[in-house]
Amino acid sequence: MTEDDDDPSKKNGCGLNSNSPLYIHASDYPKQIRANDTLTDNKYIDWSQEMINFLFAKDKVGFIDGSIPKHEKTSEDYTTWMRCDAMVKGWLTTVMEKDIIISVKYANTASKIWSGLLERFGKESAPRAYELKKTLTTNHHNGASVSAYYTKVVGI
Repeated sequence: MTEDDDDPSKKNGCGLNSNSPLYIHASDYPKQIRANDTLTDNKYIDWSQEMINFLFAKDKVGFIDGSIPKHEKTSEDYTTWMRCDAMVKGWLTTVMEKDIIISVKYANTASKIWSGLLERFGKESAPRAYELKKTLTTNHHNGASVSAYYTKVVGI
């Protein structure tokens, strides 16, 4: 037990420590995130980085990387874990193209959604590698400054 476990200012109404990744703030809701980019077939890298930043700020990255595994049904925190995972799934799907949502909506956990997206869109997928190579070979300077052109190439 830590000092924070006894500090009422660190707990929500249910007694859960606000530093716990299982804590959901009263202002959190599934459609809360407003991403710069909706996940489409060709925006995965930017989208995933934005989602990781958002989830890190909410202390919920463990729900997508598997470091906060699903609790057993007999666990005292099972319902709390399920509620948090549902919130993370809501955050993920809110900023996805409709066709992509359809392909992940039956995933049991946020971690399964995340790993499925990584497998489908991640750097190591052959279609993505082909797309990046094609973009690099067709990219032109078009009168842009050297720094602007370099920034564009690095972004690709």
